[in-house]
Amino acid sequence: MTAPILALEKISKRFGAIVVADHIDLALGEGEALGIIGPNGAGKTTLFGIISGNVAPDGGRVLYAGRDITRASPAQRCRMGIGRSFQIPLPFSGMSVFENLVVAAAFGARRRERDVYDACMDILARCGLSDKANRLAGSLTLLDRKRLELARALATEPRVLLLDEMLTGLTPVEAASGVQLIRDVRARGVTVMMVEHVMEVLLPLVDRAVVLDLGRVLTIGAPTEVVRNPDVIRAYLGDRYAAA
Repeated sequence: MTAPILALEKISKRFGAIVVADHIDLALGEGEALGIIGPNGAGKTTLFGIISGNVAPDGGRVLYAGRDITRASPAQRCRMGIGRSFQIPLPFSGMSVFENLVVAAAFGARRRERDVYDACMDILARCGLSDKANRLAGSLTLLDRKRLELARALATEPRVLLLDEMLTGLTPVEAASGVQLIRDVRARGVTVMMVEHVMEVLLPLVDRAVVLDLGRVLTIGAPTEVVRNPDVIRAYLGDRYAAA
């Protein structure tokens, strides 16, 4: 792995009696694509929240480009270069698709509004939304809302992009379109961390996969190795399948 651009050191988090992160150590190399998988309740989205600053850890550190950002706000982290999409897209519904990107670029990347128009139109073209630039964001289909969620994250000019279930809920054809979008993002040098339940589309996209279960790291490795790991099979399917 290349030098880490993002690292988690002994990250812990609990909500009451429920432990969602149990002393997690994790490093993300610059230019890498890392997949985060695990059963429901494993702590995947909470981990993203801790990285993006939306959730405060109870213990441990978040390091970005060698800097401790554990106490930095979500806005500060965004301006440092950490972009994020969310499971449920929540665009500014009363604004146009183009206006949504302008807001992300102006505030997330700290650029003057008039300086971001060309960049925003380029991102819309890359995300297949050029013909919907003037549509109200609230009128989009699920696929296009997910495309807009990715486009807004890209407008903040991220070095690290966190994608939370971007492909979940899409048809196979729509998911294939989303896969190509993610490949295009990687080709431009953006480091990607993905949470996804659609294993058959996630695994070909990532260099390594991390499996979480009950807030702990079960295993980290190449996707082909991870899916054959007995502990992973047990976590997803139960002891009967792990012994098969």
